[in-house]
Amino acid sequence: MLGILSLQGLTRELSLYLESQVRVGLFGSGVGLSLVLGFGAAYACYYLSVIAKRPQLVTGGEALCRFLKQHCPAVTETYYPTLWCWEGRAQTLLRPFITVKPLVHYNNELIRTADGGQISLDWFSNDDNTLYPDGGTRPTILLLPGLTGTSRESYILHMIKHSEALGYRMLLLNYLGKTGRQTPLLGAAVFSAGWEVFESATVLEKTLNWILFNYYLTTCLQASIMRHRSVLEKQFDIDYVMKAKSIREFDTRFTSVMFGYPTNDHYYKDASPCHRVKSIEIPVLCLNAVDDVFSPGHAIPVESAKQNPNVALVLTAYGGHIGFLEGIWPRQQTYMDRIFKQFVQAVFEHGSELPSM
Repeated sequence: MLGILSLQGLTRELSLYLESQVRVGLFGSGVGLSLVLGFGAAYACYYLSVIAKRPQLVTGGEALCRFLKQHCPAVTETYYPTLWCWEGRAQTLLRPFITVKPLVHYNNELIRTADGGQISLDWFSNDDNTLYPDGGTRPTILLLPGLTGTSRESYILHMIKHSEALGYRMLLLNYLGKTGRQTPLLGAAVFSAGWEVFESATVLEKTLNWILFNYYLTTCLQASIMRHRSVLEKQFDIDYVMKAKSIREFDTRFTSVMFGYPTNDHYYKDASPCHRVKSIEIPVLCLNAVDDVFSPGHAIPVESAKQNPNVALVLTAYGGHIGFLEGIWPRQQTYMDRIFKQFVQAVFEHGSELPSM
């Protein structure tokens, strides 16, 4: 009995000691502070050695490489993802919620196409800017949002504000691959492109990615169908489309059918820009994060880019899909914003230095 009491007493004394360390450790005995500092130092070493890295710059042309290093230095600078949010899924999910949305006033123009379709174009004219008072000579930037995006997405609004500061008013890889030098564009910047649609669909169908992204995007696409159901139900079985549980199912039941493809596989093959990299004939900068769940790193056409002097891939180890958050609390500018601003300004102001232009 004496031994049991002694053991109980020792346990009680040890418990009281540990409780006191938890209460005063950070500012009292220093034990807790040492643990915190040790953990912080270990995390800092891990972050600096594994997470924070310079992007990989891949291009088939020395001229484009020199041009980017001189006029777009962000492509060679170390990218420091947000300390507490560097993983791809976290960056993708958090960016819309933690970055501010600049105030932008658009003028909308509805363009009817020859095949009976229509394009809704939001213009930011930037008429008050003194750098280019003549609207006829003012450089124009065309911004195309992603699959379910609009002109009100935070990353689009940030690009508009950068364009405003530069004096400009307002991509498309498949288009550039088909048109070659016939395009009127001087250059293009593409962010988080889905290079191989089959691979993108497969990765997004993994359980966690389906829960976090696939199902939500599918419901967004279905919502756009429901807004125009009265017109679309004349040609499609809308109830069948609304039962789709993934983007691939939605494309099989609606998108590929709407565009006249015999199968969804034919549509996905034609929609994958990785097959047209070699045909691009104007300077194109493509920023991708290797941990992008929408565009897996193994599907990025690195070898094809090495064979085209007009294409430059900037590959970061982290950043997610349209994420690229940096700073302790990334409310304003992201790594993607910096590259966009530098590249656009370089093309308009120093494009003559590129032989292909």
